[in-house]
Amino acid sequence: MLSVTAAPLGACVHYEPRPIAAASTLDRLDARSLSDPGLAHAAGPAHLVAAWPPTVWDLQTLTVAALYYHPDLEFARASWAIARAGIVTAGQRPNPSVVDAGPGYNSSTDPHTITPWILNLDLDFTIETAGKRRYRIDQAKGLSDAARFQIAATAWQVRARVRQALLDLFSSTQSAAVLNRQRAIQENNITLFQRQLDAGEISTFEMAQARLLLDSIRLALADTQRQQQDAQARLATAVGVPLTAVDGIRLGFDVFESVPTAIPDAAARREALVNRADILSALSDYEASQAALQLEIARQYPDVHLGPGYQMDQTDNKWTVLLFPAFLPVFNRNRGPIAEAEARRAAAATGVTVVQARVIGAIDRALAGYRTAVDKLSTADQILGEVRTLEQTAETQLTAGAISQLDLGVIQVELGTRELARLEALVQVQQTLGDIEDAMQRPIDLPINPLPRNPQ
Repeated sequence: MLSVTAAPLGACVHYEPRPIAAASTLDRLDARSLSDPGLAHAAGPAHLVAAWPPTVWDLQTLTVAALYYHPDLEFARASWAIARAGIVTAGQRPNPSVVDAGPGYNSSTDPHTITPWILNLDLDFTIETAGKRRYRIDQAKGLSDAARFQIAATAWQVRARVRQALLDLFSSTQSAAVLNRQRAIQENNITLFQRQLDAGEISTFEMAQARLLLDSIRLALADTQRQQQDAQARLATAVGVPLTAVDGIRLGFDVFESVPTAIPDAAARREALVNRADILSALSDYEASQAALQLEIARQYPDVHLGPGYQMDQTDNKWTVLLFPAFLPVFNRNRGPIAEAEARRAAAATGVTVVQARVIGAIDRALAGYRTAVDKLSTADQILGEVRTLEQTAETQLTAGAISQLDLGVIQVELGTRELARLEALVQVQQTLGDIEDAMQRPIDLPINPLPRNPQ
């Protein structure tokens, strides 16, 4: 009897400790680098043939690094592993149990003529009915699919954060360059203003106005440099590496310097509404709720218990076989759990509608914002063009001696202001493009590529 009980123990899984120390985890995070060989392989064959790491890190290569490093994706994959393990749990068949096992002793028996010992062994095998195991597996598969699609949703969120941080760094870097030119021009203007003030050609009020303008440029430059440092730190966080890993690398901002000629049409919008990862995840949750309802309905019907037994009654071998239901459905037919499962299915169906409605609103707002931002950018381009024409005219007049260097400097400072306004309008366009991409969960310049429902 002991051998029968101990035989299955040889296949048991044994615990393996995996301690985690905060110091060692911190060391691994600090050691992350954009030159990691594993990152080169993650970039794919197109990058393996070229030099790695790239000389210029743009949105595409930074996204590859973020998908390789960011802990949010590691956590999403771990959550999917838990859900996949749930399929194994759901598919397990009930183990048999020992109902009665032990010796007995008949004290009235003469031990010299017959053995007084009585040995009992009664087992219980559960036979599930009404497809309960199949419904459990279907429910677990639905939850696993939902977790798998959440990986894709998390990957897009990681990419969106990289794009936003890179856009903010582009904005602050370009602004700092313009403000530095403005500062240099205005400092030269101050020198020329001082000569005019000394000659009595201008008032102290005009000189004070010029100094106030220089001070405002310096303050704006200091604030922009702060924003630049903050954006660089957020970019490192978005990629999942320490700040030292991105400090000093050459960044590419080409993706932000142009505006796409076409935006998603109605067909692409519809594709996004049925193929976004979070929508597919909500649909998988709904399928899981359907299976859960089927399971609760199946639980109305009792499982069958098969109970074979053996008894050695002194010298007699006695065998018994019992067949009986697990419970008698007399007082309830599982109505409460069925009603709860029906309500959860209705809630899951509403959840799909809620996600789609939110996506519709996000797409509509992003498209409306994009059109407004493009109009503003067009106006800013026109104004900037006019000021640049004025600057060219002023340079010609300066060569001809019709105006002074100070007159040209004032125009050039104004040109810097218009360049900043145009940059702000361009950043707003790129921001709304990012909003459209986030709503569609795909880059503007790439076609819809629905996630496979059952990847290998």
